[in-house]
Amino acid sequence: MIEHLEKITVFLENIGIPVVYTELPEDTFLPGIQIQHGSLAVDTERLCYVGDLLHEAGHIACMAPSTRLETFADAGEDMGEEIASHAWSYAAALACGLPPEEVFHENGYKGSASWLCAHYKEGGTNGVPLLQWFNMTHMPDLKNPDIMNPNDFPCMQQWLRPMDDPTKFWQEQPD
Repeated sequence: MIEHLEKITVFLENIGIPVVYTELPEDTFLPGIQIQHGSLAVDTERLCYVGDLLHEAGHIACMAPSTRLETFADAGEDMGEEIASHAWSYAAALACGLPPEEVFHENGYKGSASWLCAHYKEGGTNGVPLLQWFNMTHMPDLKNPDIMNPNDFPCMQQWLRPMDDPTKFWQEQPD
């Protein structure tokens, strides 16, 4: 677990999500992890699944920048951001050189972890359209899955959502 924790910490720090090691209360949403104003607080004594760090970081990454620094403890109720964080955390696991099963472990995702892991491994795109809309990656060409564009998911052009309202970005793009 320590080796994976170090890889994840370095990755998150490099993309702009600070990781702070501290003691946390027992009642955090995920054991040993808490979102704190754009950073992740980690209590290594209470941490159960190191891959959960990438999922929680996915919430931070997919949040509107204006709410990222205001958010404490609860990632919110936005199901779009939840699903986008699934896709983000899969891409992040690959970027860290970790097996996706570290994120999609058997005790997470309300019993859907193995399905989600298989889904992304097989080229599934749940949440990827939102990551594209957030201007973080591109949808792969589903008609030609053997042709891998380096800009396509699971590759990411940006690890943090760059703007609150992506509609403005897409309205400015030429047809």
